[in-house]
Amino acid sequence: MTTSTAIPFNKPYLSGKETTYIEEAVRSGKISGDGLFTKRCHQFFEERFGFHKVLLTTSCTDALEMAAILLDLQPGDEVIVPSYTFVSTPNAFVLRGAKIVFADSTALNPNIDAAAIEALVTPRTRAIVPVHYAGIACDMDAIQALAARHGLAVVEDAAQAIDSYYNGKPLGSLGELAAFSFHETKNIISGEGGMLAINDPRFAQRAEIIREKGTNRSSFFRGEVDKYGWVDMGSSFLPSDIIAAFLYAQLENLDQIQDQRKALWQVYHTALSSLSKYGVGVPNLPAYATNNGHMFYLTCTSLAERTALIEHLREQQILPVFHYLSLHKSPFYADKHDGRELPWSDFYTDCLVRLPLYYELTPALQQRVISAILNFYHSR
Repeated sequence: MTTSTAIPFNKPYLSGKETTYIEEAVRSGKISGDGLFTKRCHQFFEERFGFHKVLLTTSCTDALEMAAILLDLQPGDEVIVPSYTFVSTPNAFVLRGAKIVFADSTALNPNIDAAAIEALVTPRTRAIVPVHYAGIACDMDAIQALAARHGLAVVEDAAQAIDSYYNGKPLGSLGELAAFSFHETKNIISGEGGMLAINDPRFAQRAEIIREKGTNRSSFFRGEVDKYGWVDMGSSFLPSDIIAAFLYAQLENLDQIQDQRKALWQVYHTALSSLSKYGVGVPNLPAYATNNGHMFYLTCTSLAERTALIEHLREQQILPVFHYLSLHKSPFYADKHDGRELPWSDFYTDCLVRLPLYYELTPALQQRVISAILNFYHSR
């Protein structure tokens, strides 16, 4: 039973200008896709992070599906994906007929184990999809070197990785393609929404066509062709400019949002690192990665311990959540998996718990969470 005094897992941040910009978009007379605010968002991302080209989409799922189309995957082609991820990551490639080859996570964090990928490569492998879990970079040098050796594409699932970096390079700028999320649980939000970052110029023009239902409509509106028609496969992946208007109000406050979230993350890290004496883990940040304050999690020693911790916190009106279930064991894909055990993916499935972290989490509320967790372990 929860009440209004409960500390939620997430609370969407509002800058105050979202509705102002939505009204401006409505008054402009163009609220379908690629309006004024969409263009502002595109310019922001391309200038700030150096992406060759970006295209807003209605979700990160759609961005991944566009990436799968751009790679021209054929039935039977193989794509290497971590088992510990959201279903959208492999599903985008399953829709193109690809076979998913699941990789394990690392012992240090839920990211894909780069050292284990090469053994999974076959003549049918076409792409690797690293997922930057909690906004913490995968080992991209190792992944890109492997991809170069075998002629594979790299598609970054950067759903959680806005404004995070690998050796000084923005996540989402390293693979040929990358997908971002602006779901309400992310740092920068538009309710639902996403973005495809295109870093290989070869994909830029076709990405526009795929996003516009397989037509060259964007070229027509730029005056590059005198009429537009159906020239490729595609779907309606572009969002309304109303969504972009909401998103732009968030982007104007990116630094402020990030500073606050990272400060909250650091408070958790400082206060809870001592739980290591109980075998409890906190997020591991490799030297090559930065923290973007997306998520703070603990890893318990067992499923039973995590269940007890969550129950203890809920009794005190604190609402943590666990996260992904190993996809290689999912009802849909278990009989298609090759039978390999993926123990670290299963470990995070059973033992990882995500703590409340949102812009308006006050010091007093955060201390309530911390105290409840420490009391749980000290009293065992």
